[in-house]
Amino acid sequence: MGFFSFFSKEKKETLDKGLSKTKESVFGKIARAIAGKSKVDDEVLDNLEEVLITSDVGVETTLNIIKRIEARVAKDKYVDTNELNNILREEIATLLTENNTVDADDFSVPSGKKPYVIMVVGVNGVGKTTTIGKLAYQFKKAGKSVYLGAADTFRAAAVEQLVIWGERVGVPVVKQKMGADPASVAFDTLSSAVANNADVVIIDTAGRLHNKIGLMNELTKIKNVMQKVIPDAPHEVLLVLDGSTGQNAFEQAKQFTLATEVNAMAITKLDGTAKGGVVIGISDQFKIPVKYIGLGEGIEDLQIFRRREFVDSLFGTTANK
Repeated sequence: MGFFSFFSKEKKETLDKGLSKTKESVFGKIARAIAGKSKVDDEVLDNLEEVLITSDVGVETTLNIIKRIEARVAKDKYVDTNELNNILREEIATLLTENNTVDADDFSVPSGKKPYVIMVVGVNGVGKTTTIGKLAYQFKKAGKSVYLGAADTFRAAAVEQLVIWGERVGVPVVKQKMGADPASVAFDTLSSAVANNADVVIIDTAGRLHNKIGLMNELTKIKNVMQKVIPDAPHEVLLVLDGSTGQNAFEQAKQFTLATEVNAMAITKLDGTAKGGVVIGISDQFKIPVKYIGLGEGIEDLQIFRRREFVDSLFGTTANK
């Protein structure tokens, strides 16, 4: 069965539906860009470049894609516009393959890390707490015991929301009073998780993009305190970005990757936007694996990011495996 054995029909339908607005927008623009053309020439490539940039793929990534297509056209001598979608699909899939680790098969954590500690970062409003709740659900569904830490102590609503998710999923949430030291909450969470032999710990953090020094200091302190309990924690720093913000997501990724050692990303709210191209650009520019994508409000609507499936859903065809 290979790769597709892990991807159910229901997940494929959710992905197709979630990316439908992006697909309609991008490929409507491409159709207009190549209308009346019989071959891929400089004008077609210029038009395609404009389409990709205005579809939130980003300038640098767009230029990279165009360069790849130019090389293909030069090698194949004559390429008609009917082949352009196939070439574009193949080159984007290759680009994502080059810039990511192997796709995960499911919601699992590496063996030998117990508990596996995930620190979640991102600005307010991107779906950070919701993503944590959905992750907790998926890990528990996979048979893992999970602890949540409410270290975003600057907003009462953030703590309350995490507690609600904890109750909904059926996992414990460690919290302190409003305004408490976030690092203290992280310490208590890891201590409780270790004492109870938990498999996974997910720590929420404050979603404020204040000055870079303040953000860096706060996240560094949380990590240092975690390491008093688990020396190599956190094992994963997961940056949550709102895909519907387009280019703003790039700026947030830039700020947080400067502030802390982000090694995984989740891109949310792709179902309500035509800006899904941002996944391609962020993956390319930051060389950090996009691990999860959010495709709706439902508890099951957080998916493992499978780059081939993502490209196939955008193009409505099957890329070469």
